[in-house]
Amino acid sequence: MLNYRVSGSGSVCVFLHGFLESMTMWNYLSLSELRGKHVFIDLPGHGKSGINDDQVPSIDHMVESVMEVLSKEGIKEFDIIGHSMGGYVALGLKDRMPGCRRLVLLNSNYWSDPPEKQKDRDRVSEIAFASKGYFLQEAIPNLFSDPQKHQEEISLLISEAKLMSSEAISYASLAMKNRPNMGGVLNKIDYIFIHGALDKHIQKKQFDLETIGKNNFHEIADAGHMCHIEKPGQVIDILGSYLSL
Repeated sequence: MLNYRVSGSGSVCVFLHGFLESMTMWNYLSLSELRGKHVFIDLPGHGKSGINDDQVPSIDHMVESVMEVLSKEGIKEFDIIGHSMGGYVALGLKDRMPGCRRLVLLNSNYWSDPPEKQKDRDRVSEIAFASKGYFLQEAIPNLFSDPQKHQEEISLLISEAKLMSSEAISYASLAMKNRPNMGGVLNKIDYIFIHGALDKHIQKKQFDLETIGKNNFHEIADAGHMCHIEKPGQVIDILGSYLSL
């Protein structure tokens, strides 16, 4: 069973963090402004959650692990917010659970990795064992549009990520590499994207705005892959407006 925390009461919203993060990422947002019952989950190998080494790395296994938490808590209907890798898991839940209502993809996407990105996932999987510390020192600052402005946050993120095992980092990287295209899930409507205009990992031109709907795409200027840290006020404003509908 994954590590998780529940707070509040009322309508449920599930929060899923990204790669190399944990549920602590949500501390940067003033979530008290969002009413309801909040469920924060550490995905496999992250935070205080372990991984099952017997499983082939896959986002689907992560989805099933989250479903176990929701089942234990008796949660059948919920909104869900996923950051980066957490968005991939959120898409799987939206696809498999009719009770998954509104979906927020924060610095995330719906397509499968192209060949070059798949090679990069393999490289990350290997370097996690060869030089985990070096990898984290290089990768985490690159998530920000201007790392110099966020040295304190970057140091905290690196310190937390260092607590992850090499096996966990490798598992998550390969799970992302193996994920399928989930664009068809968006036909179920009830979703929005929150995108950093300066995101070095996901670019606006990669999105099919005609298909997903321009009104469902919220771009935040002067932010990279970590909108919740770089522009937390704007993220909360978007979430509050969407989830209060």
